[in-house]
Amino acid sequence: MANRIISPQDLARLSRALPFWMSLLLIPLAWFCAMQGGWTIALLPLVTWYLFSLLDAVLGLNLDNADLEATEDDLYWYRLVTLIWAPLQFLTVFGLIYYATRAGHLGTAERIFLFFGVGVITGTIGINYSHELMHQRNKTERLLADTLLAMVLYSHFRSEHLLVHHRHVGTPRDTVTARYNEGFHRFYPRVLRESLTSAFHAEKNMLARKGLPWTDPGNPFFKYWALQAGFLLLALVLGGWSGLGLFLVQAGVAIWQLELVNYIEHYGLTRKHLGGGKYEHVQPRHSWNAAHKASNWLLINLQRHSDHHYKPDRRFPVLQTYGTGDAPQLPYGYPVMTMAAMVPPLWRRIMNPRVRKWREMYYPEITDWKAYNKASNPLPRL
Repeated sequence: MANRIISPQDLARLSRALPFWMSLLLIPLAWFCAMQGGWTIALLPLVTWYLFSLLDAVLGLNLDNADLEATEDDLYWYRLVTLIWAPLQFLTVFGLIYYATRAGHLGTAERIFLFFGVGVITGTIGINYSHELMHQRNKTERLLADTLLAMVLYSHFRSEHLLVHHRHVGTPRDTVTARYNEGFHRFYPRVLRESLTSAFHAEKNMLARKGLPWTDPGNPFFKYWALQAGFLLLALVLGGWSGLGLFLVQAGVAIWQLELVNYIEHYGLTRKHLGGGKYEHVQPRHSWNAAHKASNWLLINLQRHSDHHYKPDRRFPVLQTYGTGDAPQLPYGYPVMTMAAMVPPLWRRIMNPRVRKWREMYYPEITDWKAYNKASNPLPRL
């Protein structure tokens, strides 16, 4: 149960929105690391992963829920941080490419590790903000989402996420629903391969329903390719081949960060097959929920993922959190859980008993889970 309901008037206060602005502090930190070099370069991943894990341990859970009557005006200060992030990330990524490739005090290893840290930011914050923006109907917000994704060479994520993942989560048609006992190191290459093709086919099928070929200019993949090519060219112009390499490093790290989060969000959770390719409706119980305060500040409530899938059009400040009776709970916030996911035996020790308990709680009538474990149930109807 939630502790209390936050009124729209209280929600609209700048002071309540400010904790979600903490992500902006990572940008001056990135520049500090670049200018100082040496051991300071390790600060970017350390702060993002470990500081917020420590803050979660100290600050605990936030079980308050916003009043769903809150208006767009009430959410102004929350929306603003997602709108300004894209230009700030652009200036940071390409400004650092220009600076780092000319900085005599930075060795090759320092430059690479600096952009590893930049990738942690563009993956943890940038892709997460693009996720929030792509769910909105406003064309400006969607363009900002596309810009952020192109900066990490993962533009197809928008098509895959909106047209495949949300429609088919918890079924064999959803690539990013991690299967029970599937370690991250098996999940990751599978998702990289399958998500691109599933996204392309989803857009192709949508055009076909309108009687149009995939080559129609309305196919967003042409915009994806153009934006990505533009950013690759810009990195080359600003930093030469070294700059292009650093850009690729941050993009690779960002994609890895995204898919780590995708892995933990639905691990082992499946929708019941009702027969004939029909599946039950998506419920809060089909996503792992985490109410940890500090990491939800950093990730703009992404960890309230159960509600996001239940009501995808809700902006992040009004996403609801659920108790153990309505949604499965992660024992720790995403920073800790993503680190655990990199060690499959540890991950299975933490999560497999929780998946089995979830199955017993919600689906006691299912005694044979082999088809669910292997994602071999019939594909859901399109």
